[in-house]
Amino acid sequence: MIANDNRVQIVLAAGGTGGHMFPAEALATELLRRGCRVDLITDERGQGFGNRLPEVNVHHVAAGGVAGKGLVPKIKNLARLALGYLQCRKLIKRLDPVVTVGFGGYPSVPPLLAAQQRESRTVLHEQNAVAGRANRFLMKRASKVALSFDKVRFFEELPADKMIVTGNPVRPAISALANQAYRAPRGFEPINLLIFGGSLGARSFSRHIPAGVALISPELRSRLKIVQQCRPEDIDEVAAAYKATGLAVELKSFFDDMPQRLAAAHLIVSRAGASTVTELTAAGRPSLMIPLPNAIDDHQLANARALEGPGAGWVLTESAMSPASIAERLTTILSHPDRLDLAAAAAKKLGRRDAAERLADVVMSLVPASRKPHLQTEPA
Repeated sequence: MIANDNRVQIVLAAGGTGGHMFPAEALATELLRRGCRVDLITDERGQGFGNRLPEVNVHHVAAGGVAGKGLVPKIKNLARLALGYLQCRKLIKRLDPVVTVGFGGYPSVPPLLAAQQRESRTVLHEQNAVAGRANRFLMKRASKVALSFDKVRFFEELPADKMIVTGNPVRPAISALANQAYRAPRGFEPINLLIFGGSLGARSFSRHIPAGVALISPELRSRLKIVQQCRPEDIDEVAAAYKATGLAVELKSFFDDMPQRLAAAHLIVSRAGASTVTELTAAGRPSLMIPLPNAIDDHQLANARALEGPGAGWVLTESAMSPASIAERLTTILSHPDRLDLAAAAAKKLGRRDAAERLADVVMSLVPASRKPHLQTEPA
């Protein structure tokens, strides 16, 4: 730590993917606002928070995934995790955090394990409705476990007083969409359909959805305004498929303006990763979710069911996806605007737009009283 720096030191540990990094960034922003000093530990491939939070020091350590790997990669990655642990023992000793917060992913294991070995206070944040392998490994010695869903598989045996539902932090620009009224189109009004399958798109979406749209009645199809994310190598083929239907569509390999896209959408067709379902509920938008079929522990299906149960969206499994099923689902959903309105209202009700503040409260509750006078509780 910097000499004479009496700020409370918090360490965040997260895997390098957006699903882990987005909530970590939201918490870092809130902790900085409260006057804390924040460091991030991730793996060698993790990009951290880019240049958005220059106050956060980023440390890279060795790590590697184990689940779903063959014997040789598994042994190699276990060795990398052991190396990461040795690196983190020195790093955690030097930083001497008051609280260490893990956001899942194998890169979070070495720093959390090192902190727990020093008997430091630790918090785990689970983004999915099925607890990840890393958090399951660390959960018994965690001081607190913060959940994004009311029920999380594999955490059933944890003491009730150890768990707290905070929600999954999202970007403020997404949360602000809840203030914009949603109204499903009626009559002959245009219908804005937003389709995306994660940061790299979804090849099955490119194959089945344009073919499904072609099977929709001409009357309904003529109202569609489609924006779809595709893999770069699929864009020409998808454009040709839509052109055959007579529709002008917008295709991109990546959206850097997702808040604006969500604001304009009447229905979203997407996967069901943690960040996706959190943003859908925070924004209060209805969705047709097609969970990634090979996600570890089938957590995307569990996430999607958690929205479908209260009526916030609809689920179509990958195994049941075909042009015919896409056409049937879209026709049924889009032909009943009242159902869209109800789904939007249900999604908005599920959204926890104060998740970053609630998670920060959990972290600060573990800070000894003698340190709390140093905290800044109001924005600078």
